[in-house]
Amino acid sequence: MSSDRRNPYPFDQIEPKWQAIWDECQFFHAPNPGEKKFDPAKPKFYMLDMFPYPSGAGLHVGHPEGYTATDIVARYKRMRGFNVLHPMGWDAFGLPAEQYAIKTGQHPAITTRENVAKFKSQLKRIGFSYDWQREINTTDSAYYSWTQWIFLQIYNSWFNPETNRAEPISTYHGTDPDAVRLAYVADVPVNWCPELGTVLANEEVVDGKSEVGGFPVVRRPMRQWMLRITAYAERLLNELQGLDWPEGIKMLQRNWIGRSQGAEIDFKIENMDQWIRVFTTRPDTLYGGTFLVLAPEHSLVDLMVTEEQWPVVREYRERAARKSELERADLSKEKTGVFTGAYAINPATNEKIPVWIADYVLLGYGTGAIGGVPAHDERDLEFARKFDLPVVVVVQPTGDEPAFGFTGEGIAVNSPIINGLTSAEAKKKITSWLEERGLGKRAINYKLRDWLFSRQRYWGEPFPIVWENGKHRALQQKELPVVPPPLDDYKPTGTGEPPLAKAREWVRYSEKAMRETNTMPQWAGSCWYYLRFCDPDNDQRFVGEEAEHYWMGGDKPGGVDLYVGGTEHAVLHLLYARFWQKVLFDLGYVSKPEPFQKLVNQGIILGEDNQKMSKSRGNIVNPDDVIEQHGADAFRCYEMFMGPLEQMKPWSTRGVEGVARFLARIWRLLMTENQAGEWVLSDKVKEIEANKQQQKLLHATIKKVTEDIESFSFNTAISQMMIFVNAFTNVETIPLPAMRTFLILLNPFAPHISSELWERLSAKFSDSRGDITQQSWPVYDEGLLVEDEVEIVIQINGKLRDRVKMPVVATEEELKAMALSNPKVQERIAGKAVRNVIVVPKKLVNIVVT
Repeated sequence: MSSDRRNPYPFDQIEPKWQAIWDECQFFHAPNPGEKKFDPAKPKFYMLDMFPYPSGAGLHVGHPEGYTATDIVARYKRMRGFNVLHPMGWDAFGLPAEQYAIKTGQHPAITTRENVAKFKSQLKRIGFSYDWQREINTTDSAYYSWTQWIFLQIYNSWFNPETNRAEPISTYHGTDPDAVRLAYVADVPVNWCPELGTVLANEEVVDGKSEVGGFPVVRRPMRQWMLRITAYAERLLNELQGLDWPEGIKMLQRNWIGRSQGAEIDFKIENMDQWIRVFTTRPDTLYGGTFLVLAPEHSLVDLMVTEEQWPVVREYRERAARKSELERADLSKEKTGVFTGAYAINPATNEKIPVWIADYVLLGYGTGAIGGVPAHDERDLEFARKFDLPVVVVVQPTGDEPAFGFTGEGIAVNSPIINGLTSAEAKKKITSWLEERGLGKRAINYKLRDWLFSRQRYWGEPFPIVWENGKHRALQQKELPVVPPPLDDYKPTGTGEPPLAKAREWVRYSEKAMRETNTMPQWAGSCWYYLRFCDPDNDQRFVGEEAEHYWMGGDKPGGVDLYVGGTEHAVLHLLYARFWQKVLFDLGYVSKPEPFQKLVNQGIILGEDNQKMSKSRGNIVNPDDVIEQHGADAFRCYEMFMGPLEQMKPWSTRGVEGVARFLARIWRLLMTENQAGEWVLSDKVKEIEANKQQQKLLHATIKKVTEDIESFSFNTAISQMMIFVNAFTNVETIPLPAMRTFLILLNPFAPHISSELWERLSAKFSDSRGDITQQSWPVYDEGLLVEDEVEIVIQINGKLRDRVKMPVVATEEELKAMALSNPKVQERIAGKAVRNVIVVPKKLVNIVVT
């Protein structure tokens, strides 16, 4: 007896067999234009997963959800006659590998290599049809050499507001090109973690501690590399329009960019030749401004604070420095602040108003200063009440609402220049009044801030920059890649200097010049990887022009046809990749202004306890365990059968078992065991055509599965295939053509079992059809789906007496004749008078008798 009887079908033998065949035959390799086997007659389809960070923990069942969806579409599109680019790679720079190096002394490259090998073996075990010849790794010098090259293009560019695009810095005719470069250096307040020895993004700080390790984080100013993404704010907003993205994701992008229209107003500091500039969207409320609030880090604080107030100001600034920006901006927290002792002059009232500092004002948003109008702003009112500051009503609602605390638009009051005007009219008039007197101007403001682009880490891309006589300059392309030097240890320096500063010989570029010792953030490699996938082995260009034009081509603004990933990357990754793409587009290096045309976000898979999977909860499900027990095809199909792709849903072991039974039914539909316990093709399978009902079901299944793949409704596609299998389970003979068509439909979902059964059918019914992956996707016949018969209900005096099938085209006379000649009717109306026969076409015949 064969050992495979322990499983409902021998997936443990089938799956490794087909994975080895796919590796050997390279069925899924997509040749580039000009390469052998490239077919220019086929349309292209570029499908991309958000490539993973290869952590030491490996995959859990949530990771492959999106990968399974794209694999289904990739296999489907190949059968539909597309040249499909479906690559995979590794976003492999990152803090976890560096932390492991700090603990163990093992070079992060070794850790990364081991993690990548683990991830790759897991992905291959699930049977994904990736073009592994295009595999990339952001930590390979052949890759990050081009990341450094792209940085240099950004560094050597500026945004020309007249042409609304990036141009080479050589076209800038001002005296200080460093002031306009798209990559520049600035002293900015950052989230500094002394324990990790690096700057953290706001998203990496939770409750004042680092997300990794839970170490304290403080705010401190540091010299950082910045990318001038704010120059592209308007284009990043406007050019969302042509993208096929979920509206919710577009809204998140718009909110992050945060465009506001208003005015910048200058308030003179009393007894000083200094001005505080404030941005407001409501200049019509200027007369109600009774105080100013500055960010604690604002440069004017040191100049204006009085000697009496200096101790409390200093102590408050130290406390603010220990909070992240997310904490400071939390609207629900109690307002705090300190008076500086200084006053400014309200340009409308000419009265002096106090200047405070408060941590809810952020230096990076607007001008780092706000005008307090407590009568018409909830946050200002809360602040004014706490510190007993004046409140002046300057907007009268047009309805019944009270004016005090009213934040909407109404009629200006207590504002001599604009009294009686609507808020819209008042905004225009007061702004013009300010402009005429040099006290303000119209302005557009964005919440979006320039991108802080440097990290104090070892495991990242070194900058291709050297410093000489206090000035930075770019390295030449021939000097790339700049490779991180080996270190004896990877611990933070403790001084704020990056770990690379320890490599004294490496840092010394020449007698006069020193290398930049910061590294790029993990975002850098993921900003352009979709371009490298188009041409991963090109050593002359970051992507060949012909390959880029082909794979990123089409008549829409975005190049990648389908991009699938989690909503956790809905803002920053997408925004940063769009920014890099637009710079490269402006400079003529790429053909498209947008990277991703269609975006789909998969939902989170929860644990069986309905909680997010995590080590601490002990609810992580390892896909290796599921595959060991039920097979990769069952794992794939269950991930898609759980519910709509975009929804959050809990894992269910019983659910996997149910899908595994469905696949076992497919196997036993076509296979049977002989006396030796070996699986052989069933004798029921015959070279005959399906009957009328079977043909109808087959074509309904083709239609349903095709439409469901196109709409990402994979769960209902599997339901339809279950209906199909159930209909054939107990038939005497199984029509070969119908089964072949069904296996093609099944292949994108369950590629291993469908490939094996296809091969078994081909072995017995040899007709040189080739591998299942080389087959064309079936087309349904609409004519076969049209109902040519309907069920007619027969009633006598409104009571059901029979049901019969009749042709759809039957006339009323034919329906009457059929009903009156029906044996059951004749038996019941014998000896009675037929008074009327009511016919409802295609539904019923009611015979009225007395």
